[in-house]
Amino acid sequence: MSPATITVPVMVAEHENCPATSVLRRVGDKWSVVILSILERGAHGFNELDRSVEGLSRRMLTRTLRALEEDGLISRTVHPRVPPRVDYALTDLGRSFLGPVRALGLWAVAHQSDLEAAHSR
Repeated sequence: MSPATITVPVMVAEHENCPATSVLRRVGDKWSVVILSILERGAHGFNELDRSVEGLSRRMLTRTLRALEEDGLISRTVHPRVPPRVDYALTDLGRSFLGPVRALGLWAVAHQSDLEAAHSR
């Protein structure tokens, strides 16, 4: 749905079915961008990811990884050994996702003082 096709009033179903809505939810998720940024450096096992992010519970890490995998942004590879090892890595889609996310982050940094000034008014 392009901005030109948005009808007013915006209906709940239209908002929920818009592809941008789920992407923006993923960007706004507390941990997804952090995990994707770590995986940009290369594949990591679950325990490596667990140790890499302070304040992220194992339960939330599991939920975040499942959501990212479901969205096609990361892959999950199980290595059959004892004990089993699971590696997570960015997919091509995940790598392409990081470009616009990085641009949004750079915009936020560049406009931080403007945003703070607006909030203080």
